Formats: sequence, C-alpha cells, structure tokens
Amino acid sequence: MTVIDNGVYVDGRRTANPVSLEETFETMRERGGMSWIDLYRPDLDELHRVAAEFSLHPLAVDDALAGHQRSKLERYGDTLFIVLRPARYIDDSETVEFGELHVFIGPDFVVTVRHAESCDLASVRERLEADPELLARGPEAVLYAVLDQVVDEYAPVIAGLENDIDEIEDQLFDDGVDVSRRIYALSREVLDFQRATQPLVGMLEALLRGFDKYQVDVELQHNLRDVHDHAIRVTERAESFRAILDNALTVEANVVARRQNLEMHRMSEMSLAQTEQAKKISSWAAILFAPTLIGAVYGMNFDYMPELSWDFGYPFALTLMLASSAILYVVFKRRNWL
Repeated sequence: MTVIDNGVYVDGRRTANPVSLEETFETMRERGGMSWIDLYRPDLDELHRVAAEFSLHPLAVDDALAGHQRSKLERYGDTLFIVLRPARYIDDSETVEFGELHVFIGPDFVVTVRHAESCDLASVRERLEADPELLARGPEAVLYAVLDQVVDEYAPVIAGLENDIDEIEDQLFDDGVDVSRRIYALSREVLDFQRATQPLVGMLEALLRGFDKYQVDVELQHNLRDVHDHAIRVTERAESFRAILDNALTVEANVVARRQNLEMHRMSEMSLAQTEQAKKISSWAAILFAPTLIGAVYGMNFDYMPELSWDFGYPFALTLMLASSAILYVVFKRRNWL
C-alpha cells in the first residue's frame, strides 16, 4: 500500500480519514472541502486512478512515475505541478542525501508523491492540522507549508557542508595529508545541492508573480515571500561553498606542487652528496692503487727486475709509491674531489 496518509478537510479541519482512494473521492463529492493524498512510490494503477479523478495532465503523471526530475514548476490549466529536491545531511558518512517530491495542487486537492524518505510531510501535516485557520486557506496553504519545510530542511545540510569545508581548510597545510579527493567529492555534493536549490528561487518568483491573477490569500503571499527570502540565502550559501572549494582545490594543488618541489630538491641534494662521496672514494682508491701496483710488481720475484741489485732500490720503490700517491692527491684536490 503506497498511500501514506489520506484526509479530507473542511474549513481547515480534518473531517474524514478514508481508507481507500475510492472512499476519498466519494467523501469529497459528498462533503466538499479539500483532500490531501500522500503517496510513497505509487504504482502505475494507483497514480492513474488519482490522475483520472483530478484530471491530472499525462505529462506530469509520467514525470511523477518516472522520478529523477530536476526541480521545476509547471502549470496545466488550473493545476500546478511542482518537483522539489529535498535534502538531508548524513552525519555518519558526511554526505548529502537527496530526495524527490512531486506535488499536484488543484482547486480542491493536494497530491504529494514521494520517491524518498525526505521531506518530512508528516510534520507538515501535523503543523497545518494544528492551525485550522491557515489550513482553511486551501491547497495553496499546503503548498506554502511544503515549500517552507523543504527550505527549512536545507539548513542542516548547509551546516554540515560548512563543517566539512572548515575541516578541509584546516587540513590544507598539514604535512602528509592529501585532501584533493575529499575536496573533489565535496565539490560534487555542493554542485548537486546547487542543482536542487537554484531552481527553487525562480519557482517561488513565478508563484509570487501569479498572486494577483489567481487571487492568492494575502497572508499566504507574505508567508511565501518569507520562504523566497530563505531560499535566496540558501542558494547564496551554496554558491559561496562552490567558490571556497574551487579556491581550496587551487591552494591544495599549489601545496602539493611545493611539496613535490621540496622533495625533488631534497633528492637532488642527496644525489649531489652521493656523487661527492663517490668522488672521494674513487680518489682514495686511485691513490692507494698506485703504491699497490708498484708493490705488486716488485713482489713478483722475477730474476731480472729494475733496481733489484741497487743498494737504493728498496728506498727508491718506497719513494716512487709516495710520490705517485702525492701527485694523485694533489690532482684530485685541485679538482675538488677531496
């Protein structure tokens, strides 16, 4: 059963609680007044029965059945069709969840079709039923209350997004923290939030322009203007979030580039230091190689070796070793290898 709540109102007071759509239609014909039917993901047959009773336009009915619509307001004769995108902030996952609400407003009926849990239409109905004077103003009063509820539910979303942005700004300059992915994810949520809220301002302005033509109650006009002001503030906050996140992404890119440059500089310094060490090791190896070579040649015990029979042969070999080492040391020193 997709009928969540179903009531018939006369002079702002609930006079019947029909248990079926057929009973609702029959009660309306007997008592007059206004009916408000709240449907949750209705099937084709159920919505078509409502459409046939209230002469709803087929295009609007198709949109309500299909879902996945953008926020919009359309008028078909004396019936208004409104699509709203409620939203709520999920603290556990730090994400924004979007709903979809379709509202049909006619001379004596309101049909609400939801495709998600939000918005909280039960509280809207309770609020209106507690204020018969407001509810007696007819379907336009229900429309005002629904719009007001949707805009009010945006406030916790604004607060949640603002808190996420504050956390990102605190992490931007933390060493070893890469917030690029979180900035991108949050930017997508803000963009989706803008898509849900921006059309609402134009929709409310269209309703405001039709006040005189459709003789909307003066008090409801004041109330809708107040909702319009709140909607403008919501869209302005969403726009500011987008600008902040764009700037944060630029700063993060610069921070990452700076970290990479510092790392490359550090690696270059390490490479230079290793090169210097290699030069020193190679120089000392060459210096030690010269006397080793001479000593190795004289240690081969051949019968005929230069200077073997010379009295100064041994000192000469030692001097040659020292001289070759000294010459190599001077050469490497001049080249700054040592």
